[in-house]
Amino acid sequence: MKLVIDYGNSRVKTALFDNDLLFDINEEETLDAVRLENFLMDKPAVTAAIISAVRDYDESLRKYLRKHFYFIELNPHTPVPLLNRYLTPDSLGNDRLAGAVAANAMFPNQNVLVIDAGTCITYNFIDDHNTFLGGGISPGLTLRLKALYTFTDKLPLIPLDEMEHLIGRSTAESILSGVINGTTAEINGIIDSYGDLYPDVKVILTGGNAKYFDKKLKINIFVYSNLVLSGLNIILNHNLEA
Repeated sequence: MKLVIDYGNSRVKTALFDNDLLFDINEEETLDAVRLENFLMDKPAVTAAIISAVRDYDESLRKYLRKHFYFIELNPHTPVPLLNRYLTPDSLGNDRLAGAVAANAMFPNQNVLVIDAGTCITYNFIDDHNTFLGGGISPGLTLRLKALYTFTDKLPLIPLDEMEHLIGRSTAESILSGVINGTTAEINGIIDSYGDLYPDVKVILTGGNAKYFDKKLKINIFVYSNLVLSGLNIILNHNLEA
């Protein structure tokens, strides 16, 4: 059994994999050694672990992982089953790389665009030579809502919610319409731009806010909620087999 941890900007996903099968998963705001030990209680024995972190995490967790398992802390020097042509690999988010690895495993030797809708929205492109080239980063839905509140005098902070229609009938609905429909238009436009360059491109949508877009995009897409976890498991396997 393998332990995979995706330590994101706002949530932490902790998962167990039995070979390539997702066996169990837990999600919370933070994770330390005590919480991890509680998660693993009464679970099958774990022999190897990997963590991808895009923010600092409790040192007790790092010590626990090093003490009990074959442990990989994903970093720019970790071997991955993918050619990485990103010009600044030291600043590449681990979640972006792991998602790209999973997408490439799903569609080897094909052009793939991964859209990860979370705290930020990232666009990550892998070409048909199994090479990660880069992509784009823009603010996620909650960041856009907070920006409208922070940088204006009178607009309220609106909690993120579904917005089914275009025309906002109140200030709250207008903000949600602008943020959700505006971001949807952005995503559709970027997909179109990649499609102009790579007409056969496959598109994968993932991330905590994917549900706000999956039925609003103009082309057929693949929705995969645990793409980063899957990619981390692949990277762990790759290193165990090396």
